[in-house]
Amino acid sequence: MAQSLLFIPDISGYTKFVQTTEIEHSQHVIAELLEVLIAANTQELKLAEIEGDALFFYKESSIPSQEKLLAQIETMFTAFYSHLKLIEKNRICPCNACATAPELQLKIIAHCGDLEFLEVQGSHKPFGGAVIQSHRVLKNSVPSDNYALITAALGKIIGLAPNYRSALFHFREGEDTYDEHSLSYSYSHIDIENLKLQVYERPKEVDLSSYQPSFVLEREFPVAANELLETITNYTYRYQWVNGIEEVTFAENEVTRIGSEHTCVIGGKHLNFVTVSKKSASGGDIYGELTTSPRPVDALYQFFHIEPLDDRQSLLKLEVYLLAKSPLKKLMLIAFAKKAMEQETVISLDLLHEFVRKKR
Repeated sequence: MAQSLLFIPDISGYTKFVQTTEIEHSQHVIAELLEVLIAANTQELKLAEIEGDALFFYKESSIPSQEKLLAQIETMFTAFYSHLKLIEKNRICPCNACATAPELQLKIIAHCGDLEFLEVQGSHKPFGGAVIQSHRVLKNSVPSDNYALITAALGKIIGLAPNYRSALFHFREGEDTYDEHSLSYSYSHIDIENLKLQVYERPKEVDLSSYQPSFVLEREFPVAANELLETITNYTYRYQWVNGIEEVTFAENEVTRIGSEHTCVIGGKHLNFVTVSKKSASGGDIYGELTTSPRPVDALYQFFHIEPLDDRQSLLKLEVYLLAKSPLKKLMLIAFAKKAMEQETVISLDLLHEFVRKKR
C-alpha cells in the first residue's frame, strides 16, 4: 500500500487565548484563522476534521515532493501571519481577544504512513497507527511554539536532509518517546521576519472636518463602555435595536473591524454599510459606518463615540452626517429627510437602551 501524507496545522496558545479572553470574539478569531489555513491548501489535501484549534489534513496514497511540501508549509505560515497582521492593523474592538490575537502562533506537523478508513455518517475518516502517531507528536520537546516538524519517516521519502537549510527553514534533528517507542523528526523554527507577508494598509481615517454633523444625539447607558461597543458592533444584535430592520447579512465568523461590511434591509431597501474610522478628539472608543445606499442623500456616515462614566455606565454620542451633492438632493434633505432620519434614530437609541438594560 502506498504511503499517505498526514498534515496537521495547529494554533499555538489556543487554550490560554480562549480561557483568558472574551469567549465570543476569541471563537471568531480562531474560526477566521482556521478558514485562512483551509484556503491556503495548495496541494489538494483532504480535510478530515477540524479539531478545535487544529486542522487534520491527509493525502491518500500520495506524498508531495520535498519542494511542494515545503512550499505548502510556507504558504500556510504566510497566510496565518498575514491575517494576524490584518487583525492587528484594522481592529476597532479593545477587548482582550482582539488585542492579544497577534500573539497566537502556528505549528505544523507532517507525517506519513498507511491509512485505513471508517465510514461515519457518510464521512470518510482516516484512522490507524499513523494517525495516532501524527497527533501524539504534537506533544514534543521542540523549544518553540512556532515551527514546522517533519517526521524522519516522511523526511526519508521526500529526501529531506535532517539539517536542511534555506532562507526560511533551518531544520535540526529531534527525538521523543511515545508508548515506549522513539520517534525521530526534523524541525525548524519559523522566523516571521523571513515570511513574505501580505501588506495590509490601515484604511485612511475619514476626514469630515469641513462638514458639520446633520444631527447629534447623546444618551447615557447602564452598561460599561466596552460592553456597549460590543453590542453596537455585533451585527447579530441589530434586530434588537435598529428600528424597522427586516434583515441583516454579514460575515458571521468575523470580528467587526475597519473595512467590515454588512447589509441592512429596512423598509424593503438594502443599505450596504462599511466600517470606517475617524479620529476621536475626546478619547474613548469610536465606531463608524458609511453607506452610499440611502436616498435622497449620496452618503450617510454615523459615528458612535463611547466614553466610560464608570465601570457600569457609559455615555454615547452619536454623530450623523447626511451628505448630498446636487441642489435638489440638498433641498429634499432639508425639507424632510433629515428630520425623519433623526426621529428614526431616536427610536433606535431608545430600543438600544432597553436592550442593554435587559441584557444586563
